[in-house]
Amino acid sequence: MMNKYRNKKVTVNGITYDSKKEAQRHGVLKLLERAGEIYDLKLQEKFVLIPAQREPDTVGARGGVKKGKLIERECAYIADFVYKDSQGETVVEDTKGFRTTDYIIKRKLMLYVHGIRIIEI
Repeated sequence: MMNKYRNKKVTVNGITYDSKKEAQRHGVLKLLERAGEIYDLKLQEKFVLIPAQREPDTVGARGGVKKGKLIERECAYIADFVYKDSQGETVVEDTKGFRTTDYIIKRKLMLYVHGIRIIEI
């Protein structure tokens, strides 16, 4: 099934990727991990950029705390790959075919909020 950016989801070894490019990159990273060049490889890691915004909590009649009504959902970035390099530094990679405006804003927020520069493959 093609989406609006013309990439086709592909399943390799039971893992579904958003594109062939992403599946190929995961294969390369797994080889690098086996060779000891990188470690702690994770897929689809979530980074919260802006937490959810809620109204203040209230105390109910029986003393229980009731969470405030959700005003705005959290804004998060889901990285394709996160791993540690040989120096122990966290590396975040994203396989990109097309840079949306949402992605560009999230990339900037990743640097501002988490101090992480995303590597685009």
